Amino acid sequence: MTKELYTMRRMTGYGSDFQTFQNYLNYRARLELLERREALSPSPSLTDLRAKSQVQKKERRYSTSDYVKTDFLARSLEKARETLNSPRPPKPFIPTFEQLRLSTRTKDEAIERTLRPKRPPLPASLPPEDEAQVAAFLANRSFSVKLDRERVEAKDLQRLRPCQWLNDEIINFYGALVMSRCETEKENKAKEPKAKKLGRPGSQLLNVHYFNSFFWAKLSGSGYTKGRLDKWTKNFDVFSKDLIIMAVNHSNSHWTAAAINFRRKRFESFDSMGFSREVVFKHLRDFLDAEHRHRKNQPFDFTGWENYTLPTTPQQENGYDCGVFTCQFMESLSRGEETFNFTQENMPYLRRRMIWEIGNTKLRDD
Repeated sequence: MTKELYTMRRMTGYGSDFQTFQNYLNYRARLELLERREALSPSPSLTDLRAKSQVQKKERRYSTSDYVKTDFLARSLEKARETLNSPRPPKPFIPTFEQLRLSTRTKDEAIERTLRPKRPPLPASLPPEDEAQVAAFLANRSFSVKLDRERVEAKDLQRLRPCQWLNDEIINFYGALVMSRCETEKENKAKEPKAKKLGRPGSQLLNVHYFNSFFWAKLSGSGYTKGRLDKWTKNFDVFSKDLIIMAVNHSNSHWTAAAINFRRKRFESFDSMGFSREVVFKHLRDFLDAEHRHRKNQPFDFTGWENYTLPTTPQQENGYDCGVFTCQFMESLSRGEETFNFTQENMPYLRRRMIWEIGNTKLRDD
């Protein structure tokens, strides 16, 4: 059944080999178990992304575990057959007001695409001198960099080698890089109105705040009051930002990106495994309302706000690249992008680029 399902997935665009597909199936079956149980605490049988111990051996990663049951394969096969054989479903009914609102948004997005130059595809590798620098960073056993409160040591940097899960240190340092770039842009604008724009050509850096992964742990585990989240926002005004971004750790087994988009009035979730994240939307909504009540002494007005998941979110084809996808989601969002121009095949390059960026404590603008 696994081979039959693999053949069907290849027909719909899956690009990785059979061993990687087995790893992907195991990972997806494990996440489906978590979804059904609605569990927030990790199972002892799951891989702990925050653990300091070494990652499983590569051979174990590609083995098929007991998570891939016969009924799971049967459901997957049935779903694949339906996708291949059934006609496209009819478009759902949309109220007139909703049609008007979506039409206006589509026009705005079309104008933005017209004003911005078309994004070129990502390169296959870094320039030779930068590749040499990446190799030197990885070989340096005393490697250590610090940015604000975030720090990455040599053992953390090794997580960016191929087939490794990313830990809190890597993801939070990358989030700090995203926020640092936005802060530098604001400072430059204040000093010189015609200051050179940072970020990639055609980008529009937003006023962004990044909450590290431990913020989500407190929000989802304790809530606003018990988690004392008011201390996390005492030095800035949440409602003055264009975008609040955060990395979400799901039961120590999967990373996704979440955002509160004030420009678009959206609660956003971006998952490289394609799961619906209603619990993420609920916690984001609860946080925004509690913060508004605490700072403004009144409930937040949610008129016009919606839950949003991009239909074409890039998808991973294995069980370990979720952290890289999450970092790249956040980086793209900070530039005001509405779509993403990377896929699974770009992951080897993006891992090398992230090593360079962390080692130099700055994001590349190419």
